Amino acid sequence: MAMLEVKDLEVFYGVIQAIKGVSFEVNEGEIIALIGANGAGKTTILHTVTGLITPKKGHVIFEGQDITKTPAHKIVKLGMAHVPEGRRVFSQLTVYQNLKMGAYSRSDKNEIEESLQMVYKRFPRLEERRNQIAGTLSGGEQQMLAMGRALMSNPRIIVMDEPSMGLSPILVNEIFDIIQSVSASGTTVLLVEQNAKKALGIADRAYVLETGKIVQEGRATDLMDDESIKKAYLGE
Repeated sequence: MAMLEVKDLEVFYGVIQAIKGVSFEVNEGEIIALIGANGAGKTTILHTVTGLITPKKGHVIFEGQDITKTPAHKIVKLGMAHVPEGRRVFSQLTVYQNLKMGAYSRSDKNEIEESLQMVYKRFPRLEERRNQIAGTLSGGEQQMLAMGRALMSNPRIIVMDEPSMGLSPILVNEIFDIIQSVSASGTTVLLVEQNAKKALGIADRAYVLETGKIVQEGRATDLMDDESIKKAYLGE
C-alpha cells in the first residue's frame, strides 16, 4: 500500500476547474516530484493534500486513512508537514521561536529538544542565528528555517512547494542536498519544483502536470531522457 494516494482529485475555484481528475501515489521512502509550468495546478494539489483546500471530488488517503476532509492541523498530527511556497516564516519571531512553533502538535519536551538539535545539526546557520528575528534572514536562510520548522513536527512525509524559488544557484544546490539528506534519514518527500532538472535529478519518480491534468509519469531518470520533457522543461 502506498503511503499517500491521491485518487481522481477535482478542485474548483468558483466555476474554474483547477484540478481535473488527478491521481498519483507516493510510496514510503520515495522522493516524488510534481513538475509543470506555472499555473499547472501543482500548488493547488499540495494545498488539497495538506488540508488547506477541500476538493469537489476525489480522495486523499494517507497511510490507509481517508484525510480528504480532515483539517490541516490534524493532518500535521498524523505525520504530514508542509513547507509552503514563499517560505511563510513568522517574520516577527526569532529563529528559535519559529522552530518551536513547528513542534506545536507535540508534547514530549525531550523529544522536541532532540528534534531541535537534529535541525541545528542539519542547518548549522539556524543555530548560529537562533536569536535573530526571522524576517531579517536572507531568502536562503528563510527557506532553511521553513524546512527546519516542518521537520520539528517529526513528519513521516514532508511536502515541499518550490523550495528553490528565488535562490542563487549555490543555495539551490545546498537546498537540494538537504532534501536528499532528509530523504536518506527516512522521511518521504513530495516535491513541487519549477526547476525540473534539479527535481528530476533527485527524485525517484515524477508526474508531469499540464493545466490541471497529469500528462506523463514515470521514473525520474526516464523522464530526464524524454525528448518532449527536455524540450518543454529542461531547456534542451
